[in-house]
Amino acid sequence: MVAIDFDILIFKEDETYVAYCPELDVSSCGNTVEHAKEMLKTAVRLFVEEAEKMGTLEDILVESRYKKDASGRWIPPKLISTEAISL
Repeated sequence: MVAIDFDILIFKEDETYVAYCPELDVSSCGNTVEHAKEMLKTAVRLFVEEAEKMGTLEDILVESRYKKDASGRWIPPKLISTEAISL
């Protein structure tokens, strides 16, 4: 499998923790923060594996603004800030 980095955002919906990868628009959930993170890692791994099989992974990563470093690892665009804003 290709080496890839990604960000994880965690939020709570009722009693469930949701882990979200904004770069790939993939999410999963769990009973705890750690469980949600592990479930998201699995979801991202499956997403990457399937995209590799279909031959679309590089296109997806480029469209998502990933850059490949010198070692061949895909690096996501930098997440600068998350904020709660009210109007």
